[in-house]
Amino acid sequence: MKHLNPYNLLYIDIETVSAHSSFSEVDSEMQEYFAQKTAYQRKDEYSPEEFYEKAGIWAEFGKVVCISIAYLAKINKENQLRFRSFYGHDEKAVLEEFADVLSNFSSFSFCGHNIKEFDMPFICRRMLIHGISLPFQLDLAGKKPWEIKHIDTLDQWKFGDYKHYTSLKLLAKLFNIPSPKDDIDGSEVGRVYWQDNDLKRIAIYCEKDVATTAQLVLKWKGTSLLEPHQIIYSDFE
Repeated sequence: MKHLNPYNLLYIDIETVSAHSSFSEVDSEMQEYFAQKTAYQRKDEYSPEEFYEKAGIWAEFGKVVCISIAYLAKINKENQLRFRSFYGHDEKAVLEEFADVLSNFSSFSFCGHNIKEFDMPFICRRMLIHGISLPFQLDLAGKKPWEIKHIDTLDQWKFGDYKHYTSLKLLAKLFNIPSPKDDIDGSEVGRVYWQDNDLKRIAIYCEKDVATTAQLVLKWKGTSLLEPHQIIYSDFE
């Protein structure tokens, strides 16, 4: 991690939910595709309908409801982590607004937990589904691995072990970083969205994950953690 410049990283996390509130709202052809896609995960334990609450983990059957980004800046000689969140029911509008803002961070590298496997592919697939041109930072076709500016803290922690998964929550505990899971966790996002209709709560949760990732990077670099007053969350009021 010593080669990384924490001031040149765009920390990111997304929250996703199923495209519909219930399996019955999905058209019959997509229901069949969902059954096929999830057959291995479901085995004989769950029907496609029972399993649909997990649809948000697949870009073909889910949607992005929040993208949170943050960057580290020196303000009055003090480090600050500053946030911007894009959230809403209109996924296309969320993705377009996010894409527009990326032009301000052309020299930055994305940094997040499990972003290579989940966040970045999910965003790219949903953009293409909506007919949104991929920003150059996300247009990865033909690029060599070292040309892709994605720093994944899960990947860093694996140290080459491709079968090893460690949650951000566990890493936060190991490195004495305040846990981001002080309200809801990922398994509850769908309920909070579809039943509670509380997008702001989801956005707050998303930003806390981003803050934890940034703190983890600072910890690994041997830099002091940010104090609460140095983390400038979005104003959701």
